[in-house]
Formats: sequence, C-alpha cells, structure tokens
Amino acid sequence: MKHPFERIDDPITRKQLLRRAAAGGVALSVPGLLAACGGGGGIEGQQVESQPATTVEQVLADEITVSNWPYYIDQNDDATRFPTIEQFTEETGVKVNYLEDINSNEEFFGEIQAPLSRGQGIDRDIIVPTAWLAARLLRLGYLQKLDKSAIPNMTNLEDTLRSPSWDPNRDYSMPWQSYITGIGYDPKKVGGELTSVEQMLDPALKGKITMLDSMEDTVGLFLLEMGVDPSGEIDATAYDEAVAKVQKAVDDGQIRQFTGNDYTGPLSKGDVWASIAWSGDITILQPDNPNLRFTVPDAGGMTSVDTMVIPTGGDVYTASTFMNFFYDPKIAAQVTAYVAYISPVSGTKEELAKLKPELVKDPLVFPTPEVLENLYEFNAEAIENVDYQEKWQAVIGV
Repeated sequence: MKHPFERIDDPITRKQLLRRAAAGGVALSVPGLLAACGGGGGIEGQQVESQPATTVEQVLADEITVSNWPYYIDQNDDATRFPTIEQFTEETGVKVNYLEDINSNEEFFGEIQAPLSRGQGIDRDIIVPTAWLAARLLRLGYLQKLDKSAIPNMTNLEDTLRSPSWDPNRDYSMPWQSYITGIGYDPKKVGGELTSVEQMLDPALKGKITMLDSMEDTVGLFLLEMGVDPSGEIDATAYDEAVAKVQKAVDDGQIRQFTGNDYTGPLSKGDVWASIAWSGDITILQPDNPNLRFTVPDAGGMTSVDTMVIPTGGDVYTASTFMNFFYDPKIAAQVTAYVAYISPVSGTKEELAKLKPELVKDPLVFPTPEVLENLYEFNAEAIENVDYQEKWQAVIGV
C-alpha cells in the first residue's frame, strides 16, 4: 500500500483469513455487460499492434512462478498448502512458486514497468492483473502469446469472455476470475444497512472507513451514485465532481486509508467499520467476523475480470499448460469453492454442485439477472486518461 493516510498495522493473519466454513462457488456466465464492454478492460475499437511471434519450445520447465492477488486460490485451513497447485505439480512434475504479491494494479505496474520497458523479464511466468492493465501491458509490448496448442481446455471459456476488444482472439490472455465491487461493512458498528457510498460519508463513521485506491472501483461507485454510467464516455465535469466528493472526505478525515487488497485485516478485526470492497473477500472474512456483510449499492456496483497473462521472459509452454489445468471444470470448481468469485470456466457450476451445492444459490458467485443488470465496468479510455489519472493520484496521495 502506497502512501496511506494512516498506516494500518497488524493485518489479519493468514490462518484467521483462511479458516472458514466449507464454501462453494459456481461458474456462471460472467456478466454479459463485460462482453459488451470488450470483455473486461479493453478499449472498444482499439487497435493493438501485432506482437512478434513467440518461439515456443514445448518442454515443461522444472518450475514456474505465478503472481496473483491474496486469497485468490484454494488453500487448506492452516494456509500451508495450495491443493490445486499440488495437483498440478503431481500431474506435470512442475513446481509452482505461487506468490500472493499483487495488492493493487497500479502499484504492481509500478513495480514491473521498469524492467519490462527494457525488454527484461520480471522472474514471473504468469501474472494476474485486472483486464484493463493486461490491455495496457499488451499495448506496451510486454506480453507473450499463449501456446494455444497447450490449452485445449480453452474451449471451456465462458462465451461472454471469448473476444474482448483488446485481445479479440484470446491470443495473450485467459480470465482467472470476475469480481464485484461494492461495500463491505459491519451493520452493528455502522448502525444499520449501507446501501450507498454516500452513507459511508456520514460523520458518525469518520476515520472508520477505507476506500480502494483504484480509480475504476472508487470513482466508479461515486459516479453511479451521481447517476452517471461509468462504462460509457465519462464527461470531465462529472469525473471532477466525483473526485471532489472523495477529496472532501479526505480533507474531513472521513477516510482512514486508501487500500488495495489490504483492507481485509482491519475490516475483519473491526478497526474499520466499512470499506469499498471486493465481493469474495467478504465471504472469506465472515467465518472470523460473522457480522460482516457485502452489498451492491442500490445505484449499482462495479465489475471486471482478473486475467492471466505471460510477461516478457516467462516460459510460454509451461505457463500455458498451467492455464489449461485450471480450465478443467473440476479444478475450477475447487478454486471457486474457496474464493467465492465468479469463475470464467464453463461447467464449473455442475462440478461445484457436487462440492457445495448451497453456494450455487449465492447471487454474488452466481449473479441473478437483477444483479447483472446493476453492474458496470469502468470505461477503459477513462482509466488511461492522463489527466484523470493525475487527479486521482493527487487524491490518494501518490
């Protein structure tokens, strides 16, 4: 976390976070709106320069390194093992150095940009940025093509995600999970239900709320509250008004901290009462804090897709083999049963029903049409707007 207003120490322990009731998830058709918006993060109509062909030696490496977000793959109760990773190693003989080191997209981009810009590898074979950042990495020439011959399970990709505008043939990317951004909170502490981000600005919650440092999540929710569709063209006046609301909350001391994934610890412990949050995280935290709730604001929630890509220097064949493994519906169901996000793998629902049928009914993992109609993806051109970026960075203190 970069430049927080207040450093929050003592994050929730891995054991606490991962000790949860047996949970399940379901692969569902990822929001059709994602397909309409270019599959999650692409700039509609954007032309991507052709990348040089990748020469692939179809020999598995002894090991690969994968960078992902925290709490985004199945683990055992004491956080000492990743069962599906172990199954991959047993099946292929490839050891996986699995890192949970992506806290926010811009922060991660800042860490990897310099070596990639020099054509150097980053000691990663797979990284999992959100789709809009994957699109940026592709435009900059930092990604390698997949070896599709090693990914026969690509046929299991949900139809709504098959052809994003930024990577129309899925030559460079494979979705990992889709997510919903809304509000995570403790109704006992905030005094009732929260159904809007405006309610988070109640002076009674001063210093007890956090917001995500990602423009697309936080600004997106405030734009929705203003009646502005953040998936369309975002007028500068509307953008400035939304940012001004957040800036006033900063100036008033309302916001305790801007965070990436690290909001989870303080929220679970009760040090923070409400956070702009990602849906699956709250499911993970509830066994340790049963009071926590997640809601999609009445005005709408944000959504996108976190996406597996192979950066410069990564082992293409072994990385592609890894992707193929996780597109087996039985494996995808094991992951979804733990992370409680929206799987991109067709057939996961049926497999998941065998593991934890009750979670198939969870509208955050298996969104109903009503939920889907109220989700929006932030306009990718606006994310790349330098003026918008600078204004947002000034608010969060970067």
